[in-house]
Amino acid sequence: MIVITGATGKLGSRIVDQLLRRVPAAEIGVSVREPERAAGLAARGVRVRRGDFADPSSLADAFEGAAQVLVVSAGQTGEAGLSRHAAAIDAARDAGAKRVLYSSHQGAAEDSLFAPMLVHAATERRLAAGGMSFTALRNGFYASTVPLLLGQALQTGELVAPADGPVSWTAHDDLAEAAAIILAAEGRFDGPTPPLTAPVALDLEDVAGLLGDLAGRTVRRVVADDEEWVAGLIGHGVPEDRAHLLLGMFHAARRGEFATAGPELEDLLGRQATPLRDVLRDHYERGV
Repeated sequence: MIVITGATGKLGSRIVDQLLRRVPAAEIGVSVREPERAAGLAARGVRVRRGDFADPSSLADAFEGAAQVLVVSAGQTGEAGLSRHAAAIDAARDAGAKRVLYSSHQGAAEDSLFAPMLVHAATERRLAAGGMSFTALRNGFYASTVPLLLGQALQTGELVAPADGPVSWTAHDDLAEAAAIILAAEGRFDGPTPPLTAPVALDLEDVAGLLGDLAGRTVRRVVADDEEWVAGLIGHGVPEDRAHLLLGMFHAARRGEFATAGPELEDLLGRQATPLRDVLRDHYERGV
């Protein structure tokens, strides 16, 4: 059995959907904090059980009978994030899983300037020391992040954000399909994968150009002062620690931490990766 955690989330739900196209539903299980939210999967024949990284005792039942477990990142930083991932890894081992997969990041590094990358790197170390076969999916930066960085660009014609750098923005749908392909072809990758990214890296100057083309007007990239930008977020109700965390993403991008782009994702998919233009078009057409 293949068990997917976080199967009602943005990435996990897509992975399950893609996996159902490749293996029988009876061979798929999901571990979710709220099983009632996965009723649709249960109706399709998927085994649904409660599993919560913060409640390790729940994971034994959720992972029972698993040959492979895909641990979808908990999305938390610091020791809280690592402890939850460690609980899932340990539970997968105790359940007898032959392989653990983890939704890591192409920017995972011990010296990253963006806090989530530290958790990814630490989780990969935990996997390597766990005595099981593992695959760390080195996913590109989610393209769905870009609309969150636009601010009022569509209204004002100015994309205002701190200095940045090129990022290999990659669509959730593409990464989910790649994960399903890897799960269905057990043993395809051992250890960290090559970067699973879009084939090009774009900075916010490029994003402003794409947005302008879609809107039929000029969108100018305006570089904001770091501290003024953080102060603006805080002034709009963003918690101070969250605002500084977000600034770390820009610091890391400036250093080139997210600039890696390669062909492996498209090779896996057997098609072109979703361009960032398409992601922005969807955002623009919804008028968000």
